[in-house]
Formats: sequence, structure tokens, C-alpha cells
Amino acid sequence: MVEIIDSQTLSQESQTFISSAPSLHKLYKETLLNDVVPFWVKNSPDRTNGGYFTCLDTQGKVFDTDKFIWLQAREVWMFSKLYNSSISSEVTAETREKWLEMATLGAQFLNKHGYDHEGNWYFSVTKEGVPIIQPYNIFSDCFAAMAFAQYGKASGEKWALDVAKKAFLNVGRRKQNPKGHYNKGFPGTRPYGSLAVPMIDINLCSEMKEAFPEMDVEERIDENLKVVLEKFLDKEKGYFRENVTINENEKVSDDTFEGRLVNPGHTIECIWFIMEAAKKKGDADLIKLMGERLIKTLEFGWDKEHGGIFYFLDRLGKPTQQLEWDQKLWWVHLETLVALAIAFRETKNPIFAEWYNKVHKYSWERFSDPENGEWFG
Repeated sequence: MVEIIDSQTLSQESQTFISSAPSLHKLYKETLLNDVVPFWVKNSPDRTNGGYFTCLDTQGKVFDTDKFIWLQAREVWMFSKLYNSSISSEVTAETREKWLEMATLGAQFLNKHGYDHEGNWYFSVTKEGVPIIQPYNIFSDCFAAMAFAQYGKASGEKWALDVAKKAFLNVGRRKQNPKGHYNKGFPGTRPYGSLAVPMIDINLCSEMKEAFPEMDVEERIDENLKVVLEKFLDKEKGYFRENVTINENEKVSDDTFEGRLVNPGHTIECIWFIMEAAKKKGDADLIKLMGERLIKTLEFGWDKEHGGIFYFLDRLGKPTQQLEWDQKLWWVHLETLVALAIAFRETKNPIFAEWYNKVHKYSWERFSDPENGEWFG
């Protein structure tokens, strides 16, 4: 049971972790500003066609020129977020303007080449912006909405805010059938829903609320929370299933790969989205519940022999369909650090400090590239 600890009764471990916070803050901030962001400013811009190259080797050399819309949008979001954040007051005016220029490079490319005549965002385009893969799911739309919401705030461009709103409404329209006519499943046979959809929509709604304070997103957040907690939360095991049936009277089958699949990184990312939503709602019980699920997921997903968090697992310990199941990915570990930091902030429970230190140590030993800069994937 994860308890919320009163600040007057903090354990020695919690007090030690709190005292280390300034040095951790300094480490991550300096790495972001002096290492990670400069790597992308130097190597990713496509000055000929607009947008960014995102497939870069350790030297920053481009090894694939195709442009994945969700990655283009994430980079627009990153530079816009940096420009809009309080951290921008700690850098030079030249650096701040460079961030806005980088965001504009991607935003203009996406607005010109990123979506079809119906406003659905492609999955990928060529370096010149010619569509390659159709808009077969809504995650490009999700990240486009976030990107243009932040960019509109940074640039003051009304057209960018309009693009954000249209993409957001498009996600709401499509999320019950995300792939639409691109769905290759046979109608009516094992109709699965993915955790990724309500999970990312919780985060998307929070992002849109920040950009558009007048926007009413609370009902949509509550609907997503209900779906995640009632349908995807595996009450027996304590973590989230990746796929569940969308038929009301049909149980999830443990006889299939899809029904047993667990993605620890997705679960942990979802947990911190929910924690942040719960904090805004003042729901301490939901924060505690998510803290418990976070620990359950880490206990299940941690590689006890080599360390690190597995990419995919089977809830019953059977083989997964994903051959890359035992890879250790940087984003999973950084999402975990975010989740653990939030969980400790809200509960002051030392178990989160213990896990933070473990994941932090593994991440810096394995992913950081001190020779070339940035981190390995």
C-alpha cells in the first residue's frame, strides 16, 4: 500500500532524496540546455525543404530523410515549449530566438504538407513533403494539436492556434474508431481498443487547456479516466493491459497475444498523466492508487538480471509476439523518472525515491553518450 506521508514524519531516505533535488535539477537542466537541445539545433533542421531530419546517428549524421509527422510535431512542440517555459528566462535572447526559429521551421512545413484535404494528418511524408503513408491513426493528429497549441502561444500566430483546435476536434471525432477505413481488422471479429488512445487523449486535453484556458475539456478527461480505470486496469495484476475488447459484454481473452500484452512504458506514462489529472482534480485517492500501480508495474517490468525496464511483456509470462520485447528504450526510462518524481512529490513516500535512484543510475550509465552528446535510443 502506498501512503501519502505527512511532511513532518519524513523518513531519512525521503529527506536525503529531497536534499539531492537541487543537484539533480542542475544535472538535468544543464544536460538539456547544453547537450540535448544543441544537438538537435545543429543537426536536425532541413534548411532546403523545411521541417526536420529525425533519424540521426551518434555523430548527428542523417541516415533516413523521410519525415514522420508525429516526430516533426514533437520537435515543434519541444522548441515551442522551451520558448514558452520559465527556463527561457535563463538563456540568452539569441538562444530563445533560435528556439522560436526552429519551431517555425517545423510548423510551416507541417501546415503545408502534414495533412490531407479532410484535415487528417499523414503518418509520414518525403523530405519534400510528398505523402508516403496515409493518415491511418490519430496519433499524428494528437501530436499536431499539441505542437500547434504551443507554437501558437510562442509565436502569437492565430493560424497556428486554429490548426491546433482543428486537430484536437479531429481526435475527438475519430477516437472511437481511430484507424477508420484504414483498419485492417475484419469488422466484428475481436474488436480491440488500445490503451494508447484514451491515455494520450488525457495528456492532449491537459495540453489544450494550457493553451486555451476557456476550453472545456474536463468532461472529456473524465470519460478517458473512466475508460482507462474500468477497462484497461488489470485489477488482478495491478498494471494496465495494452489492449481490451470494446464489446460491453465480452471479456478480454488471455488466449491471444494482444489480450495478454503489457507495455510497461505505456503503463508508466499513463500513470503520470493520470496523476497530473488527479492533482488538478484534488483526488488524493486516485494519486495513491496510481502510485501503487506504478510500483506494481516496475516490479513486473524491471529486468532483475541485467537491470532496466523491458519494452514488452506478457501478463502471464508467456512469449510475446514482439521480437524486440527485451530491448531497453531511453523513452521508457525517462517517462519512468517523470512518473517517480511526480509520485514522490505528491506522496513523499520513500519507495518512489528508492526506485528513482535505481532508474536514474541505470539511465545515466546506459543511455547517456558523453563522447558525442545526446542519448542513445
